[in-house]
Amino acid sequence: MNKTGKIALYGVLTALAMILSYVESQIPAFVAVPGVKIGLTNIVVVTSLYMLGNKGAMAINFVRIAAVALLFGNAMSFSFSFAGGMLATIVMILLKKSGKFAVTGVSVAGGLCHNIGQILMAMVLLNTNSIFWYLPVLWASGIVSGFIIGIIGAMVISRIPLDENKF
Repeated sequence: MNKTGKIALYGVLTALAMILSYVESQIPAFVAVPGVKIGLTNIVVVTSLYMLGNKGAMAINFVRIAAVALLFGNAMSFSFSFAGGMLATIVMILLKKSGKFAVTGVSVAGGLCHNIGQILMAMVLLNTNSIFWYLPVLWASGIVSGFIIGIIGAMVISRIPLDENKF
């Protein structure tokens, strides 16, 4: 794929991640627990990781986080999304690189690490350790949503030709 095509693909995937982020923000919480989300944007991140590689997934996720914070959020939402999203992406890259995890396992780990990143950022911003107790609650949702998103991501990846020379 030429440079123009690659830039267009990154743009389309980033836009898709932004749309999924917005759609998810419009879905009422399916449980009465603050901070619990489905993680729809992770479909794009996981797919990008397997389709475009480490740098592509990291770039798409970072641009999506920054753009969504500018359009729909604030500095606080950026901080939480950045901490969770970047930690999740780094861990997913490492697990994929190990070759010991399927897409679903990589996605579940990403969901769990996203929660860890957000809790750590909350502890720093709120200057308290007392929020740490909330992590098991978020992990329960992270495992379930990570598994579902991983299945969807694996289905998407299985339908895309992953010719390394193409991208």
